[in-house]
Amino acid sequence: MRLLLVNPKLPESFWSFKLAVDTVLSTVRTMNPPLGLATLAAMCPKGWEVEIVDENVESIPLSPNADIIGICGMGTQFSRQKELLTYYKKEGYFVIAGGSYASLCPEKYESLADTVIAGEAEYIWKEFCRDFEKGNAKRLYHETGIVAMTDSPVPRFDLLKLEKYQRMSLQFSRGCPFNCEFCDIIVMFGRKPRTKSLEQVGKELDMLRKLNVNKVFFVDDNFIGNKQTAKDLLKFLIDYQKKHGCRFNFGTEVSLNIAHDDELLELFRTANFEWVFIGIESPDEESLKETKKFQNTNQDILSSIRKIYSKGIEVFAGFIIGFDNDTMDTFDIQYRFIKESGIQTAMVGLLTALPKTPLYERLKKEGRLIHDANEADNTKLGTNIIPKQMGYDEMLSGYRMLHCRLLDYRNIADRIKNKIRFLIKPIRQTDYSLAEISRILYNLFVYGLMPGGFPCFFHFFRSILFSKPRLIPIVIQDWIIGLTMRDYVDRHFIYRLETEDNLAQGYLDTFEKVFSRYLRRGALELSIEKVKKTASNFSISLKGWLDRDFFVRASHYMEKLLKDTTSSLTLHIEELNGLRLYNLERLLHQLSPYGDRINISVNKKLRDIVNIDSSIFHLILEKEVGQFGLATVPVKSN
Repeated sequence: MRLLLVNPKLPESFWSFKLAVDTVLSTVRTMNPPLGLATLAAMCPKGWEVEIVDENVESIPLSPNADIIGICGMGTQFSRQKELLTYYKKEGYFVIAGGSYASLCPEKYESLADTVIAGEAEYIWKEFCRDFEKGNAKRLYHETGIVAMTDSPVPRFDLLKLEKYQRMSLQFSRGCPFNCEFCDIIVMFGRKPRTKSLEQVGKELDMLRKLNVNKVFFVDDNFIGNKQTAKDLLKFLIDYQKKHGCRFNFGTEVSLNIAHDDELLELFRTANFEWVFIGIESPDEESLKETKKFQNTNQDILSSIRKIYSKGIEVFAGFIIGFDNDTMDTFDIQYRFIKESGIQTAMVGLLTALPKTPLYERLKKEGRLIHDANEADNTKLGTNIIPKQMGYDEMLSGYRMLHCRLLDYRNIADRIKNKIRFLIKPIRQTDYSLAEISRILYNLFVYGLMPGGFPCFFHFFRSILFSKPRLIPIVIQDWIIGLTMRDYVDRHFIYRLETEDNLAQGYLDTFEKVFSRYLRRGALELSIEKVKKTASNFSISLKGWLDRDFFVRASHYMEKLLKDTTSSLTLHIEELNGLRLYNLERLLHQLSPYGDRINISVNKKLRDIVNIDSSIFHLILEKEVGQFGLATVPVKSN
């Protein structure tokens, strides 16, 4: 049996760290690998040939040599997962849907896949494999029992393109003992944490050492859900590194009560945990009580963060706005707290009701859900809930302004200053060579600082002067993070869509004038499509004979369009001969820095000669634009 496992491309979000990955670091393609697929691959029967393709780092094959194609996905990937399932099924492959969103909402995949794998896969995947080999695979395999983590195999890390990721993922436990109203973890994995054995973790670290990997992210829902078990693991990690004479750089997700336990904090430090991500959500105690996040209410949150800093451990954190208790004053409260805490990786999101969570069920009864709205990514400029004490548009405006305030150059520097006052002897160490450090600093200056001009340089050097020499790498890291998040906000949190639409319309007029002879011959078609609540989509169809001059001039104007506006660009390649393939490739290479905003469709008869890298561009697998998620209204076309 030949099995292809695909991780669909993620839409850009704060978590993408696009500026950092694309221009500053530049040797990696994304942050974390698809651990779930590597684990699933290890569960396959002996003799099965398994391949993993992560569309975030490599292009998908359009005609793979496979008997089965399995496509995973989180909620944010559902649109692309749906495209891939539809395409491969139409091409005659046996397709399987799985992943966290299929586990939460298997009913959404009934018409898309031949088989749906819902829930933890350790037992049901083996059942599917046996059934498939016998020719009687079922439509749905749904795990409803309790899966022992000790039955989970060592993931097939060898099937991943490890050099393309910032760090590797491991999992020790599943489940969380808390009961936050908005969280889907307790729905899928329960409130009683289940763990692997220490021996299992050791085998996974052995494999990573063989593959020369030393940056590890424990993806546990709450690493300290069972504190005593966590302490046992930390002691094991300390002994493991001493025994093998190696150093791993760890990070993970924990709850704020880590600050209550001095022994636990010291073990984290000694085990080389450089950072922890904490769901703080809100400094307002009433909002925390409302969402049942009681674990954050019995302590001073700011003091707890500073205590973690004192152990040399950095804090990344999640914040939420939109609780019933929140008002327009909440934005100031969040701003002051984030600034004082010095948290640079502050993922501030709008409250979003995920399907089947207690929050979703409550708001559904209250009639406060917005149907067909964003329910997957809470860092977008929109959500699926109706707030209680502020207007919806008011909330979006406040949310946009909060990010603008936090990501002002002065405030990036002030947050750094407020953190390094308390960050004593940081654990974080760089393993970059001198040449790599030089390249990163050069890229930071050219792509990060120079676009900001004098104010950016002034506050950058001001924050350097605040710090002691050993803290300079932390300062540089935080500037990379801050500028990356600022870049995302500038491009996605558009303040005046009317201005953007007018700019795009101006470019359409320019294109029509410059390329009038191609339009008259019917070799080219242009249009603008308004996309609901976001920037326009500029559409160009290549339909006939186009010479080299066209491609040279088109690349210039397309690049200006993408640089000067936040519009997306859809390129339909309907006709092309061999003489122009080279010109097209040059055009796409020049546009590749804007690839996340470029959708490309290729006539099926051209797919063997026109290769589009779907890890860079959005490769449309169905010709009709509406089929890949854009609700469009033509404004002008020829």
